[in-house]
Amino acid sequence: MRLVKIGIASVNTTVGAFAQNVDRALALARRMADEQVTVGVFQEQLISGYPAEDLVQWQGFMDHQWPELERFTRETAALPMAFVLGVGVAHQGVRLNCAAVVAGGKVLGLVPKEKLPTYNIFYEGRTYGRGQPGMAEVHRGIPLGDYVFRFDFGVLAPEVCEDIWSADGPMRRRTYSGGELVVNISASPFRIGYVETRRELIATRASDHQCTIAYANAVGSNDGLIFDGGGFLNQNGRHVLETPRFQEGFAAAVVDLDRTVRLRAEATTWRVDREAWSASGKAPVPTVDCTGAVRSRRESLTYPVPPQRSFFLPGPETRRSARVALCEDVLDALALGVGDYFEKTKAFKLLGIALSGGRDSLLTLLIAHRYAKRVRPQNPGSLLQAFYMPSPYSSPQTRDAAETIARELGVPFQVVSIEEAFARELAVTKTMLGDAPVSHLTEQNIQARLRAQRMWNWSNSSGGLFLQTGNMSEKSVGYTTIGGDLMGALAVIANVPKTVVMYLLDYLLETMGLEGIRKVLAKPAGPELAPNQVGEEELMPFPILDACFYLYAGEKLTPSEMRTALAAMFPEVEASRAAAYVEKFVRLFQQSIYKWVQSPLSLHIGNLDLDRERALQLPVVTGTGWLKDA
Repeated sequence: MRLVKIGIASVNTTVGAFAQNVDRALALARRMADEQVTVGVFQEQLISGYPAEDLVQWQGFMDHQWPELERFTRETAALPMAFVLGVGVAHQGVRLNCAAVVAGGKVLGLVPKEKLPTYNIFYEGRTYGRGQPGMAEVHRGIPLGDYVFRFDFGVLAPEVCEDIWSADGPMRRRTYSGGELVVNISASPFRIGYVETRRELIATRASDHQCTIAYANAVGSNDGLIFDGGGFLNQNGRHVLETPRFQEGFAAAVVDLDRTVRLRAEATTWRVDREAWSASGKAPVPTVDCTGAVRSRRESLTYPVPPQRSFFLPGPETRRSARVALCEDVLDALALGVGDYFEKTKAFKLLGIALSGGRDSLLTLLIAHRYAKRVRPQNPGSLLQAFYMPSPYSSPQTRDAAETIARELGVPFQVVSIEEAFARELAVTKTMLGDAPVSHLTEQNIQARLRAQRMWNWSNSSGGLFLQTGNMSEKSVGYTTIGGDLMGALAVIANVPKTVVMYLLDYLLETMGLEGIRKVLAKPAGPELAPNQVGEEELMPFPILDACFYLYAGEKLTPSEMRTALAAMFPEVEASRAAAYVEKFVRLFQQSIYKWVQSPLSLHIGNLDLDRERALQLPVVTGTGWLKDA
């Protein structure tokens, strides 16, 4: 047996905080050594933090990572371990996103990322150069390129993040060249349901290439991107370990690398494929001999014992229901996003919310409280401040709901009426218009803008982080006010569809049992900027609105195709009414792009959202003739 203990770490890094990031990694490295880990695996871009975006264009940003890599190397020199961690290097005018292999006080090699994602939220092809098959260069006297590394415990094959997502990635040639333990260092953002995709992909790759895969993912939030951690260890398709998500730390497990080699001998398909690859004349990936760099201590490692001490019975069921998994993941991700933005910017002292008594601001408050409860468990409300700002159209029910939830959560709550200010602004607007009437929409917008102005004034003087509370569905059709409820310093649920908002609140009512949630849900959703406003009456039923948004913005369907899809999804809706919903949605969406490109930084939880710099990049000025049926 060749027993190896692999530690998989997730570090909550901050972009540009090189020394702090390395300090956090060193603390985990020492703990790994205490637990007799053989190979310690850290995430992509550990030293710089991720995503650094155009900061990598600064030579100083790249150059200053190297001393921190050397510091990590020095301070782990005495540990009988090998490490793989992410670092950026500037090499001959090209920036490379590398996995650094470190052991025995030396940087033994640098392996650049080959597959650079430039889709969705990623822009790596804009800034980084690509590693290439057969690349064999030297950087600061260290091998840089396409290599595998032989240690006394086995052959290690590093790669970086996207490399594992390509069927034509470097894993194939590196395992055919003797790589036994593939180490993928990653910074893969949280997306709803994506953890299952990662788990299945890693199992597939480990089975296809008959190797052991250690996958380390980043954790934490930077600029609205949320990383959930959650590393994996998989041996030849068999799940071994999954690390905790949404928290910094590491987990470790033992594997027998002789088992990986034995299974290769038994897998005739893998063997035949390798023979064909070798016969094609492709050169093997060179091996860097690291056997003299460090002597690993594995004598005390014990054979991995299966659950229930049986190779034939399943272990205890740990999977959550789909409902619990979705709700808890989204809530954890958004709370992490709020907390990291609050802490890492170092610009704020507390969190502030304009609490309307409606669904969106309620969910935002509950997410902020979830974060506050983690960092101030004895008194989470001390980190929050809620304001209720009634206008002539505010109902007693929403005020009661807002007061109730604030009291239940222990959040300071103030009622600050805008009625007098609304009357004054309305009079000024009439004066400015002369003989022209003030539109009903302007009357509504005045109220929203007064509330935003007061929140900004409070924020400026108190050091409070003003949380914007709008949801994605209403934002997509412009059911929001520039300078009003669209404003804030951080948009917490701006990428959460309205149907998901309501789903989460139903779940939180079940799990928390708070009367304030029940009171909010008892009243139809509406902004209360005019008499008896109901959002679904002014727009369309929210399930249909969300379906239109997904079909148009996500699936890129034309209006005629959308009508066909809606007919299948909602057969109870008359065809003429469904067609009117489609027409209304597309018209409002196209007209509202100029609005949502002005919205604040938002937290991302999916592949589809309205952040122009991240996911859906649409021109503000555009014709719509192409939307008409042919």
